[in-house]
Amino acid sequence: MKKMTKKIMALMIACVMLAAVCIGCGAKAEEENGFVTRVGSLKGPTTMGLANMISEEQAKTDSSYSFTMETQADVILGQMVQGELDIALVPANVAAVLYQKTEGGISVIDINTLGVLYLVSGDTSVSAVSDLEGRTIYLTGKGTSPDLVLRYVLAGNGLTTDDVTLEYKSEATEVAAVLAENPDAIGLLPQPFVTAACIQNESLSVIMDMTKEWESCSSDGSSLVTGVTVATKDYIENHPEALKAFMEAQKASAEKAVSDTEGTAEIIASLGIVEKAPVAAKALPACNIVYIDSTDMKTALSGYLNALYGLDPTSVGGELPGDDFYYTE
Repeated sequence: MKKMTKKIMALMIACVMLAAVCIGCGAKAEEENGFVTRVGSLKGPTTMGLANMISEEQAKTDSSYSFTMETQADVILGQMVQGELDIALVPANVAAVLYQKTEGGISVIDINTLGVLYLVSGDTSVSAVSDLEGRTIYLTGKGTSPDLVLRYVLAGNGLTTDDVTLEYKSEATEVAAVLAENPDAIGLLPQPFVTAACIQNESLSVIMDMTKEWESCSSDGSSLVTGVTVATKDYIENHPEALKAFMEAQKASAEKAVSDTEGTAEIIASLGIVEKAPVAAKALPACNIVYIDSTDMKTALSGYLNALYGLDPTSVGGELPGDDFYYTE
C-alpha cells in the first residue's frame, strides 16, 4: 500500500512538473509567435520617427505589431486607460497625466521627439523674445504644450502674458490661416505646419526657434521635450523581450528618419502622416526626431516636467510622477 502511495505521489509530481514545462513553453510560444504588441501614436512629428518601422512591419505577413494613429491625444489617453494599447507615442505632459490616471500603470521608455515649436511671421524685425512685448501671438490650446512653452520662455526673458496678447485657436491650421491672410502676424506653430505655411507663403519665415529659447533660459539644463513613448507596466513586466525588440526597432527607425530624409518622407506621405512628401522631407530636419532612453531620458524629461509643473500643476496631472515613471533598465 505504501509502495502504491509512493508511486501515485511520484506520478502526481511528474504531472505537475510536466504541466509547468508546458505552461512555460506555451508562454514562450505566445511571446515569440502569437503575441501582438498594440501601438498607438499621434499624427505628426511623434509618429514621423516611427514611420520606417511601421512601413517595414506592414510589409510582413507575420508582423507582431498592430499600429493605430489618431489625431487627438485624448483618444490615445483613453485607449491606454482602457487597456486597449500596450505602447503609445504621446506628448510629454500627456504621459505624466496618463501616469496619474492609471495610478502609476505606465512608464516612459524613451523620448522620441524634442522641440518642434517655432514662431513664424513675415515681420523679420522680431528677432528676440523682448521684441514680442506689445505684440499679438496666435497659437493653439490654452494650457497645452505650445502655451506653456511660450509662457516659460516669456518668463525667462522677464516678460509675462500681460506683456503680450495671446489669441488661441483650436487647431494649427487656423493659426496658419491667420498668417496666410496677414503675414505680419506672429504665429506659434509646430512642425510640419511651419514648413507647410512657409512653402505656401514665401513672405513667411521662422523668426524664433523655441527649443533654443527654452535652453537659453533654462537654469537646470532641461530640454524642450515634445514626444515620448510609454508602455504599460503589465507589458514591461510580462513581455520584456518584446519590449526590447520594439525599442531596438524604434531606435533604428528614428536613426533612418534622420539619415534618409527623402526615403522616410515618401513613407510618411504614404502613411498619411503628412500629406506631401516634399513637405515632409523639408520638415524632417526641423522635427528634432531622436531616440533617448535610460538615464539621459530621465534627466531631460524630469527637468521639462518640473518646469511645466511650476507653470501649471494640472498640465502634468496635478503632481509630478514618481521614479517608476522612468524606465531606465
